Amino acid sequence: MSVPVDEQSRAKPAVPDGAVRLDEVTKRFGEVVAVDGVSLDVPAGEFFALLGPSGSGKTTCLRMLAGFERPTSGRVFLGDRDVTEVPPFDRDVNTVFQDYALFPHMTVEQNVAYPLMVRRVAKEQRGQRVREVLATVRLEGYGARRPAELSGGQRQRVALARALVGWPRVLLLDEPLGALDRKLREQMQIELKALQREIGITFMFVTHDQDEALTMSDRIAVFNQGRIEQVGTPTEIYDRPATEFVADFIGMSNLVEGDLAVRVFGDPRPASLRPERVRLLAADQRVGAGEQSAEGQVVDVVYAGATTRRVVALDAGPVFVVVEPTATANAARRGERVRLAWNPQSVYRLG
Repeated sequence: MSVPVDEQSRAKPAVPDGAVRLDEVTKRFGEVVAVDGVSLDVPAGEFFALLGPSGSGKTTCLRMLAGFERPTSGRVFLGDRDVTEVPPFDRDVNTVFQDYALFPHMTVEQNVAYPLMVRRVAKEQRGQRVREVLATVRLEGYGARRPAELSGGQRQRVALARALVGWPRVLLLDEPLGALDRKLREQMQIELKALQREIGITFMFVTHDQDEALTMSDRIAVFNQGRIEQVGTPTEIYDRPATEFVADFIGMSNLVEGDLAVRVFGDPRPASLRPERVRLLAADQRVGAGEQSAEGQVVDVVYAGATTRRVVALDAGPVFVVVEPTATANAARRGERVRLAWNPQSVYRLG
């Protein structure tokens, strides 16, 4: 028996209900500690990325939020509700996976409508809601097609539409762009962020791709070995890394410490200097007022289209990388002597 839409389907939820909180959450699989005492607060309506290498605990955290895994200890909250023991179907969250998990024998419209059909929403109201959400993900006119007739980006939009059709308070995305080629992935990054802004619900996005996290997120949690190394905005994470791991994992960084740091920067504390903030000069060229500098030899040149990367072995000991726009890059070749210069304010102390 169908249930009227005003009784069974929800309107868009109030924003405060979309907040997410992990309170000292730990997850063990036998002797393996996958997540180790993680605490996290995500305000409603935020695009939040869980970033880290494989095995760092980010996906396990997402699965505990979804209810697919139960914490060994700690609590999971959605809004003010403790959902630690609540089953997945009663959590008011939905998950989009990398493989999309679409039903191949169903049309786009049937795939998207499936969650509402399970909840016995009346057919007429179900159809209206499906049309609305397909329009939201820009798939009007595709309702009669089957997944095999769609491109990878279109299939991803269908998976998003199905996840959004019941207005979940939180959308969990587990590497949803990982199966796409680079150009389509970059296009979908922009579309996903625009979609999140449009609908306003909380997105929790798992990725191992640093560029993806920096491009899309309001804030990022960087995971390493089951713990969070740093939480911050993309600018904070990139410009002011809290640890050597974060500095090394997010983009490229010239990292030195101890005696090498003293020789280059005049301070033994671990320090990070991003490659794009280093100027490459001729060996006899004067540096700017207030700049620090070091001499060395180019040992490698890597052309990457818009940018060119040069690897320079400094006389002081460390090897630095310099990244410049190809159109304006220094023409130094492998084996040439050069001078590197940088503003001391670009050096970020890690300790």
